[in-house]
Amino acid sequence: MPQMAPMSWLFLFFMFSIALMLFSIINYFFTIYQPSSAPTEETSLPQISLNWKW
Repeated sequence: MPQMAPMSWLFLFFMFSIALMLFSIINYFFTIYQPSSAPTEETSLPQISLNWKW
């Protein structure tokens, strides 16, 4: 069974590298960022009372 030539491996490496970079760039720039409605307000976490009755 013949092996692939080194130029084919180099071509495949560049092709997959470019595909990975394009996929990453597209995901980075086309994600929709929705900021919170009021970033200056402090959101308080609900207080959970733990009263243990032994």
